[in-house]
Amino acid sequence: MEHEGTSAPHILIVDDEPFNIEILTEHLEQKGYSVEPAYDGVEAWELLQRDDVSYDAILLDRMMPRMNGMELLAKIKQMDRFKMLPVILQTAMGSPEAVREGLNAGAYYYLTKPFERETLLAIVSAAVRDRQSQLELLQQLQQQRDTLTMLRYGEFQFRTLAEAKRLSALLSSVCPDPERVAMGLSELLINAVEHGNLGVTYKEKSKLIQDNTWEAELERRLQQPQFAQRRASVMLTRDSQEIRFVVVDQGDGFDWKPFMEFSAERAFDPHGRGISLARMLSFDAIEYQGNGNTVLARIKLPAA
Repeated sequence: MEHEGTSAPHILIVDDEPFNIEILTEHLEQKGYSVEPAYDGVEAWELLQRDDVSYDAILLDRMMPRMNGMELLAKIKQMDRFKMLPVILQTAMGSPEAVREGLNAGAYYYLTKPFERETLLAIVSAAVRDRQSQLELLQQLQQQRDTLTMLRYGEFQFRTLAEAKRLSALLSSVCPDPERVAMGLSELLINAVEHGNLGVTYKEKSKLIQDNTWEAELERRLQQPQFAQRRASVMLTRDSQEIRFVVVDQGDGFDWKPFMEFSAERAFDPHGRGISLARMLSFDAIEYQGNGNTVLARIKLPAA
């Protein structure tokens, strides 16, 4: 992931070991990231309070003096402006219990010490990509917030990643809290394209992200005869009590059950968080139907 000619993603590294910060900084700056260090949780929290700086991801050590990583993570996730900011927890504690504790606190990206350079870069790249997708959606929402607020029913077909993202921003505008809904809806629509219609498996996506060829592979498959005619659809209905989204793809389906909760076993992968994040943060309920190529997401509306 190179960033020449564009605004460099800004990474906050929080670690009490100067040597660790030096190594992490070297790896990230070589790939075009802008890096800022903090040597414990208190210093990091002071940096995060500044209004003149923003970060695309935080690389956070778990064990530190004054304020450890878990304490800082709890403070970060309590603030609305940071709730969707990706936090990569780096730790020598790789036990399932320790990982679950971090997941419950909001760290959906993990690195176990010692880690390889390529693993570090793949995880950081995934976190930054997710953050940039969030910001793009929010920008689109700002431009069309007053659009479609009276929509009661609509059905749309989409085929590409770009179409899925545009629809996510458009349809989220109907909801009382569009920022909350946008990322979860985007995950469901993107899943319908990549895993549903284009048949990209979990293992394949891991390799594609590692090689930074994920979007190129989706474009390649869109041109293949067996996928070229496939369309996914999203239907929105609204009544006095709730808004419902039904997303349907033309794939073979999948076993969705393991992905409803974000498991410790997948904590070190650069993807696999979308469904669980959508269920926890974006919707009041998610229900997969049939063989998994239909998903119903619900948003409760406040009483009139």
